[in-house]
Amino acid sequence: MNLEQRLIDIIGVPMDLGASHRGTDLGPGALRAAGLVKALEELGYPVNVEPDVVVPSSESRETYGDKAARFKEEILEVCQELANRVESSMHSGNMPLVLGGDHSIAMGTVAGLSQYYKAKKKTMGLLWVDAHGDMNTRASSPSGNIHGMPLAHILGIEGCEEELLSLASPSPWVDIKKTVLVGIRDIDKKEAAIVRDSGVHVYTMADIDNLGMPQVVKEVCDILTLETDGFHVSFDVDGLDPDVVAGVGTPVPGGINFREAHLLLEQLALTKKMLSMEVVELNPLLDNCNQGARNMIHLITSALGKSIL
Repeated sequence: MNLEQRLIDIIGVPMDLGASHRGTDLGPGALRAAGLVKALEELGYPVNVEPDVVVPSSESRETYGDKAARFKEEILEVCQELANRVESSMHSGNMPLVLGGDHSIAMGTVAGLSQYYKAKKKTMGLLWVDAHGDMNTRASSPSGNIHGMPLAHILGIEGCEEELLSLASPSPWVDIKKTVLVGIRDIDKKEAAIVRDSGVHVYTMADIDNLGMPQVVKEVCDILTLETDGFHVSFDVDGLDPDVVAGVGTPVPGGINFREAHLLLEQLALTKKMLSMEVVELNPLLDNCNQGARNMIHLITSALGKSIL
């Protein structure tokens, strides 16, 4: 085991403002309660648990504001603080491990990473594990929930919210040709055209079935590592089959199974080019005695180098 790992900064973002279902704000606490810090320390990592980013509750708001981009102002404020935290972690030579919260927090995580790497004139890849495309805009979103929009903003898709795009510049925040979606199986009708036209690499569950996960993993690793200085992993737990993590607000049957997820993350670890990671959309209110959090700790440690032998 190589013990020359960076210090891991665990940054909790207990936010569910971007989602329809309450409870993802409890995700960071569920992962910590399930033993995340101990598991990382047993791998040899030094760990720093930062105070959670402060998030206003939806109950304290009189209105959700713009119905086409619900809680936009509050989400912008949270993501700006998160971006600052992530950028500071990188400047310290540490590895940010961000715990969500709904997937809208990814705008803050990637904005911070983008500002750091672009200042150094470096290129980063982005792996987006998810059942959904998260590439809606106000014109395509059927709900106005911003957790369905973060990747569109990261990639600077036309029609995105200017306020949210201000989190980082210039746009796009990552190289679109070095961005990969894996596990996709539930796309809104208008969103599908956005995904097709964007130029991102997409591996749907049908692609995984046809190619097999080993071939998908090989191709994903090549995209993320060739001509990049590393990559970020944004892991939505609903990318997994509900048998692996039941506690999600938008479960979709037929997802990535436990061994497939381990294979993907184990191979990513072998590249030694993962810059940072975030885990989002874990909802312990819908979970089975926190089993989903325990399963996710196994997967996080695989991404950070844990192996069978």
